[in-house]
Amino acid sequence: MKKTFFLTGIASFLLTLAVSAQVPQPTTQEQKKPGNPTVDSILSKYKMAPMPNQMTTEQIFPVVGQYQSSTNSDQKITVKLDDQNKGFVWIDGLPEGRVKAILKKTPATYKIPAQKTAEGNDVREGTLIYDKDSKVITVMVGRPFNDVDPASVFASTTTAEPVAADVAPVTKTKTHANKTKTKVKKETPPWVFTGTKIEQVTAVNQ
Repeated sequence: MKKTFFLTGIASFLLTLAVSAQVPQPTTQEQKKPGNPTVDSILSKYKMAPMPNQMTTEQIFPVVGQYQSSTNSDQKITVKLDDQNKGFVWIDGLPEGRVKAILKKTPATYKIPAQKTAEGNDVREGTLIYDKDSKVITVMVGRPFNDVDPASVFASTTTAEPVAADVAPVTKTKTHANKTKTKVKKETPPWVFTGTKIEQVTAVNQ
């Protein structure tokens, strides 16, 4: 009788071990992870914000783009970054040809230094300012850049009016009849361009 009970007990023990082996056991990490009501409460109120997208070149340098004149629909200029130095831009579409400008104040205030183009044309000093909110660019060639207030050079100036500093009197003396004539020589007035950025439309596959 005792032998029967002993064998029955062994069989029951082995059956218990077999059942236990089939039940998933918690991992060591799960066993060490106690519940934290404070953390759970915070996580329930706040969610992780997604990582922001990488800024594009145009967002970093908003002046880059093509612009159409506000007074002449056939006139356009294009502004591109220099390949070697991001502090420089190239302006295409000016009467003198391709002109370089230097970033003076972020995000989009540039000085156009006096220079000679690849075509051999002389370019007077000027200013380029782009307003990213209104998407309007203003370029002037023919007035010195103002470091203190760059926008001041555009005050009361149009493409048709000369600047006082650009008008120089030249005196010529004629011996005939002992008369002296003074001839006023008018220099080329500043060249001004005002235009709106042309939005680039990206094709989307349907």
